[in-house]
Amino acid sequence: MTNLIYTADYYPVGDIVVVSICFVMAVLMLFSYNRKSRSFKIFLGLIAMLVLAANSNVTFNMLGLSGRPEVLKLINPIRCFYHACLFAIFVLYVVYIVEVTRLEREKRRPYLIAAMAIFFAVVATDIVTTVRGSTAVAIEQGVGFQSRHVFFYGYIAFVALIAVLMASIRNRLYRKVMLGFYGSMAISFFILLLQGLYRQSSFTVATFLYPVIAMFYIMHSNPYDASSGAMDSRSLDDLVKYDYQNKRDFLFMSLYMPDFDGEGRIPPEEVQAVIRDYSVRYFKGCTLFRISSGHLLLLIPKKRNIDYEERTHRILTDFKAQYERFKYDYKVVVGGSIPEISENNEYADFIRGIHRDMDMNSIRWVKADDVNRFRRYELLQQALADIYAGYDLNDPRVLVYCQPVYNIRTGRYDTAEALMRLELEDLGMVFPNRFIPLAEENGQIHVLTMIILHKTCEAVRRLLEAGYDVCRVSVNVSALELKDADFCEDVVGIINRSGIPGDKIAIELTESRTDSDFDHMKQTIEALRQHGIKFYLDDFGTGYSNMERIMELPFDIIKFDRSLVLASEASPRSRAIVLSLANMFAGLDYSVLYEGVEKDSDEQMCIDMSASYLQGYKYSRPVPIERLEDYFSRKT
Repeated sequence: MTNLIYTADYYPVGDIVVVSICFVMAVLMLFSYNRKSRSFKIFLGLIAMLVLAANSNVTFNMLGLSGRPEVLKLINPIRCFYHACLFAIFVLYVVYIVEVTRLEREKRRPYLIAAMAIFFAVVATDIVTTVRGSTAVAIEQGVGFQSRHVFFYGYIAFVALIAVLMASIRNRLYRKVMLGFYGSMAISFFILLLQGLYRQSSFTVATFLYPVIAMFYIMHSNPYDASSGAMDSRSLDDLVKYDYQNKRDFLFMSLYMPDFDGEGRIPPEEVQAVIRDYSVRYFKGCTLFRISSGHLLLLIPKKRNIDYEERTHRILTDFKAQYERFKYDYKVVVGGSIPEISENNEYADFIRGIHRDMDMNSIRWVKADDVNRFRRYELLQQALADIYAGYDLNDPRVLVYCQPVYNIRTGRYDTAEALMRLELEDLGMVFPNRFIPLAEENGQIHVLTMIILHKTCEAVRRLLEAGYDVCRVSVNVSALELKDADFCEDVVGIINRSGIPGDKIAIELTESRTDSDFDHMKQTIEALRQHGIKFYLDDFGTGYSNMERIMELPFDIIKFDRSLVLASEASPRSRAIVLSLANMFAGLDYSVLYEGVEKDSDEQMCIDMSASYLQGYKYSRPVPIERLEDYFSRKT
């Protein structure tokens, strides 16, 4: 009866399924991107141990069932190796859990020591009992191995250890992740219990596989967007980190499409089909990432694409052809890996910074100076964050410059436009086109506006006290600020604290583009006009103009953009259109202010086109607000 190695029945199907599932997971990981973290490497070790355990179990049972005396002597070492693999999996469970939960070193040490102690105790006991000949008795009597009790006790010890560990770190894991691990382990224990009741041994290794499947799904599933094949920015950070640590150079290609940059905006299927094709056709081993809904980034390993320059030329040529087909606006940035940017995973911010200086529908190759420009951008961002956090209305870094405005009716300068500047220690003078978009993007613009309003009110108060004739000074306000419930209260509070009349301050707004913006703008104007504050419509004539909405808003002054001045000078037809618009506004009791007046001919032309105010370099460039007294006149 030497062929009766176990009294329980064994069928290899369970172990074969385990090996096949492990290979399926390996294939999935081979043809997809996975974060190359320490926990992922531990996970690979678990898969390897599962394959070894399953194969050793099949070998062990097949040799025993063969009944051949010459192979029976191999059974004991294989059985010990099989058990060692199973308990090594338990050890890796413990190591994996403390790694993904980032348990501190002093807290993880007791669990790791306990796991290793159980492992060595079980494996040593298994070997000792085997050497003492317990197996021979078992084979002869056909009742199984006496040392199998060692496996049972070791299993219970590891389950208890993992249960204690999971309980101790329950506050470190997302609840659904915790339940996923608990559920997979509970199923494993239940299957093993049923197997024992029915005197089976075919699914022992399979019970060790279930928690590994849970790890794969919960922790290492690939965050692909099914439609485009792109992954999220978290995966981008991890791949950049991995390439940087392993000194692997790569090429990156960034595609930004503003038409699809917003919540709920999805490119048409034909566009997504082109994107999917680009991510596999032109380069080997490249990976596509989605930075935002309208921003995609392709990372290409240079080592696998030695002829990447030729391939890049081909893909850009094809891209231009696709643009002629779809006509969606774009910005493309192409460059190679940069150690300074890779070190801190800054490619998304780095590319966004380049976008700000690009024309629409253009392709830009990264230049050496772009890194220096990005560092200046970082310094600016830090300064804005500090100004925002401090909310000091007298912050010395925020300067007020003013451009005097010529009043045609009085023939004097009695109004001006306040303009913001930043004076930063590391960057010097920074102009609005550099920091206003950034402040708006990061939600910091309102603090800057309140600082500039406060300083303007204080300057106006000093001019009035000195006897100067000040009609008003205007301050630019972002449409984003109007959505703030406290905006009106903040503005009125600053003006009142300065002690100047409300009509000495005007607010310049650009035209709203959405119904929501329009409603906020209308409510704000109506609320603040009650305090005497005047309102300008800024940049009329640029981009978008809805005359019906403009007429519905109670503006005091319409500012014609310099582009209308240039157009009027270049074409009699354009001049006639601008004149008609100016006459219409004047007839409706709006004052018309022309911006960008630079020479005498501009001045006369604007006067002939119903101008009330003129502003431009002909009269003055922006000057510190303290110098307004050089332009304003004292009251007689």
